[in-house]
Amino acid sequence: MEKFGKSQPVKRVEDLRFLTGHGRYVDDIAPQNALRAFVFRAPVAHAEITELDVSDALDAAGVHAVLTVEDLEAAGMNLNMYAATVKNRDGSPGANPDRPLLAKRKMRFVGEPVAFIVADTLDQARDAAELIVLEYEDLPAKMDLATGGAPVHDDVPDNRGFDWGMGDEAATETAFKSAARTVSLEVGDNRILVSSLEPRGCYAEWDGDRVHVSLGGQGVWAHKDAIATALGLDKENVRVTNPDVGGGFGMKGFPYPEYSLAAHAARVTGHPVRWMSDRTEAMLTDNAGRDLTSLAELAFDDTNKITAYRVHTRCNLGAYNSHFGQFIQSQLFSRVLMGVYDVQNTYLRVEGFYTNTTYVDAYRGAGRPEAIYVLERLMDRAARELGVDPTELRRRNFIKADQFPYKTSTGETYDVGDFDKLLSRTLQEADFAGFEHRKQSNANKGLLRGVGLCYYIESILGDPSEGAKVTFNEDGTVTIYVGTQSTGQGHETVFATFLSDQTGIPADKIIVVQGDSDLIAQGGGTGGSRSVTVQNNATLATVSQMTESFTAFLADEMGVPASEISFDDERFRADGSNLTPTMLEVAEMARAKGRDDLLVHEARVTLPARSFPNGCHVSEVVVDPDTGVVTVERYTVVDDFGNLINPMLAEGQVHGGVAQGIGQALTEHVVFDEDGQLLTASFMDYALPRADDVPTISFTSEPVPSTANIMGMKGCGEAGTVGALAAVANAVQDALWERGVRQADMPFTPHKVWELLNSEVLAAE
Repeated sequence: MEKFGKSQPVKRVEDLRFLTGHGRYVDDIAPQNALRAFVFRAPVAHAEITELDVSDALDAAGVHAVLTVEDLEAAGMNLNMYAATVKNRDGSPGANPDRPLLAKRKMRFVGEPVAFIVADTLDQARDAAELIVLEYEDLPAKMDLATGGAPVHDDVPDNRGFDWGMGDEAATETAFKSAARTVSLEVGDNRILVSSLEPRGCYAEWDGDRVHVSLGGQGVWAHKDAIATALGLDKENVRVTNPDVGGGFGMKGFPYPEYSLAAHAARVTGHPVRWMSDRTEAMLTDNAGRDLTSLAELAFDDTNKITAYRVHTRCNLGAYNSHFGQFIQSQLFSRVLMGVYDVQNTYLRVEGFYTNTTYVDAYRGAGRPEAIYVLERLMDRAARELGVDPTELRRRNFIKADQFPYKTSTGETYDVGDFDKLLSRTLQEADFAGFEHRKQSNANKGLLRGVGLCYYIESILGDPSEGAKVTFNEDGTVTIYVGTQSTGQGHETVFATFLSDQTGIPADKIIVVQGDSDLIAQGGGTGGSRSVTVQNNATLATVSQMTESFTAFLADEMGVPASEISFDDERFRADGSNLTPTMLEVAEMARAKGRDDLLVHEARVTLPARSFPNGCHVSEVVVDPDTGVVTVERYTVVDDFGNLINPMLAEGQVHGGVAQGIGQALTEHVVFDEDGQLLTASFMDYALPRADDVPTISFTSEPVPSTANIMGMKGCGEAGTVGALAAVANAVQDALWERGVRQADMPFTPHKVWELLNSEVLAAE
């Protein structure tokens, strides 16, 4: 790793301003004279709008505009928001009902935007909302994952958005028929709220024919396209910026109605307009995550080798297709369908259903945690039913080290891996051998202890192409422009450190610029754990171009042929010349000679393949049968992230991902009533994990460098969540098994666990 990144645990430079309150988030930088926006939202989940009268609201004190869908249509706006669709099993396209910026004729989920109010102050906008007359006729709320019920969309009468399949169904069926044993398990994957530290927000301002929208996002280009489309503008007349962003986790990667509405409102009123979500509003309107149920089946031969695997998933799309909603539980789920196991007979069927709930899209891992959760829960169940050790069942079926590169049944090509080695290291780090002693010690106190294992693999997603631009500034600093966007991961530190390592330019002289569509012509944003591999690959290409250009320039300055000049990551050198300039010194020499062309360097490159981080999680939980309280007492992770640039930041990413996984497994659960009202719309009712819910997390790096990029790296941003769900769930199931509990689904709240342990008593009553 000496060449690429030095693998040093460098502290994050951005943390100083964050921890001292000097972060510059969208609500900190909005123009002081901006008008305030408030969104009037649907109070019911499903209804026909019979009257919407905003005249009194328009006349209220301080109000500048109250926009309805009729106003948007009169202005010639494109109401319909883009959503990608998959193909059905029969080759037809998935459903693509309109998703309007403001509710049109019907309201389809509680919180859907109905009117956009702009006033001098937020209180005035809120007061005006109270004056809006909204009359409607209630319709039955569609809440279950099945065909039928009141149509959410008239053009999708059965409420099934898609019926997608991948694999060889016939071959898989044949393998099941000839199997020595089969094992099946149906598991639910509970809906969760993203709950980023900073809710969504934006401001919009016009300068002539150009609009600038600043928003908290995971990149600027998808938002730029959406705003330009909605307002009917040429893309060059739209500038989007991302300032500091307080968490994203997938949810902030996609366009939302408020950004285009704020831009139009600023155009209508002639004033800057700012909007910021409050927490309950976020819970009602940010895309949710997960929310699916899967029936999974494994076929085995008489040696406990898996011969086939099939899954039938029913997933919740919510009321509309979100940006990538149809892809998450279908194509993205399929990326790691068979995990780390050597099986070619597979079949995945996924049905997506519209319901009168908030739309569902990416949440940390986006389909891959869901796939690994199903598979690893089933592997543990299979081990129990086959009467074999769960670690040995996994070893028996691992893709072996000499089988790489390995093409999976769903078309992925795993380049490298040594799953057996990582599993052995994990069992050692977790003191797996000491579990029985710890279990007995708990049993002596009347407590149940369980251990759960999950071996995961992750497929890095997103655009494999990225660009980087480096400019040498007159004050001796250097600016690197990147196409990704930090939402808390430490990009400013990582990208500056990496450029410093490759060029010798001191890291404190490097300024990282991100999130500005005027300054960065193209980029893929942040998502799918792509940032470190694609962005640093682009940086390497830019440094190579820079080195080549500087070498050609130095041939005259040093009086030697360019072919004899070398760069050792710090200085240019050549036999026969006393000059040994640094990159910064060469830039100053070029500036003095009027060679401004040598002060800006830019490259855009594409990775030839994806990387596949993988690893093993082991969790130990203690259950108090009297109260149902589950405590995660030990947590061990051994990851193969390939070569690490900054191990400390990688470990931080794992800790965050595991915490979110523990949250979903133990405490987090979105609950709607039968009418589609959200019952968990504040942190009084929606339980994020607290500090005492998360144990010390042991992290060990066991790298097998990737061949998919020259740095040997593998993304790490989502891996913690991918492994955590099944590790915790398997541990809880293990603890409850001896008490006769055979089906345990997340979240393992005290009430649910107590009911599982006392189900016979409750049934008798």
